[in-house]
Amino acid sequence: MEFKEIQELIKLIDNTGLTSFEMEKENFKISINKETNKIFSQEVVQQETPQYPKVIASPIVGTFYIAPAPGATPFVQPGSKVKKGQTVCIIEAMKLMNEIQADEDMEIIEVLVADGEMVEYGQPLFAGK
Repeated sequence: MEFKEIQELIKLIDNTGLTSFEMEKENFKISINKETNKIFSQEVVQQETPQYPKVIASPIVGTFYIAPAPGATPFVQPGSKVKKGQTVCIIEAMKLMNEIQADEDMEIIEVLVADGEMVEYGQPLFAGK
C-alpha cells in the first residue's frame, strides 16, 4: 500500500463515524484508532420568574385551597385588598386545615397556584403590591 493510499484511507475514516479500522493485505497490516472527545452540552433553560413587590409564600407543605369549602367564595382573588392577619387560603397538611394569613397589608395581583394543587415550603402562593 502506498503512502498516498494510506493518507486517503485516514481522511476517509476521519470523515465517518468509525472509531477504529483494521485491514490486512498480503504482507501488510494497518490499524487505525480514532480517539473521540465527545462533548455533551446540557442547555439549562431558566424560566424567568416575575418579580413581584410582595409575595405570600407557603409556610408548610400541603394542599392549597383558595376557599373555605368546595364551591364556596374564594378568600381572595386578583384585585382583593387584604389586611395583615387576614386569611387568604387554607393549606391542608396531615389532615389538618391550616389557615394562611397575609403578613402585611397588600392588594393581590395574582394567585400563583391552582386550587387543590400541592405546594412546597416557601413556594409563592400570591403576588401582591
